[in-house]
Amino acid sequence: MSTQGRLGRRLVRLYVGLTLYGVSSALLVVAGLGLEPWGVLHQGLARHTGLSIGTVAIIVGAAVLLLWIPLRQRPGLGTVSNVFVIGLAMNATLAVVPVAHAFAVRIPLMAAGIVLNGVATGLYIAASLGPGPRDGLMTGLHRRTGRSIRLIRTAIEVAVVVTGFALGGTIGVGTLLYAVAIGPLAQLFLRVFAVRTASGRSAVVAKGSSEQAILRS
Repeated sequence: MSTQGRLGRRLVRLYVGLTLYGVSSALLVVAGLGLEPWGVLHQGLARHTGLSIGTVAIIVGAAVLLLWIPLRQRPGLGTVSNVFVIGLAMNATLAVVPVAHAFAVRIPLMAAGIVLNGVATGLYIAASLGPGPRDGLMTGLHRRTGRSIRLIRTAIEVAVVVTGFALGGTIGVGTLLYAVAIGPLAQLFLRVFAVRTASGRSAVVAKGSSEQAILRS
């Protein structure tokens, strides 16, 4: 396949992945059984500011991106797109999906949100067009401090969840299931969607990029 053709496929992966990520996060909000770590923070801030949760996600993403400057991280197209597309997709989904009340509906919504988030993560990471702002913060701190990705990711996400919960964000079984399942799901779908090199190997896996490290838990 030509270079232009491969880039086109990567762009499709990127924007479909980011859109689905926003949809999946919105489904977790609708289910009301616990959000992913950053979602807890976004929801808590939304409740105190009066802004929509998607808009808060955009603002937080932009703020986190500013933290890349002292870490000397370089954003890519995927990084900048991540800031805006996920939040806009969340707002659009929440505008059309009604709030669920019955557990018979909320539990499938929660499960769908977690699985779809894994699909979305695999898609946008496989595009290899730049990590998301939050992912880049983790890998940047890893490079600058020498601490493990596992330790830095855990420290950041615990701080985010605690802060979000204190602000009124939702923690529940969905938060726990997300923490347990997202790594394996993202790894699975990363291998499914990874762009192949001329040798037939996955471009992401072959070069052992920092995107792989993001998924280690």
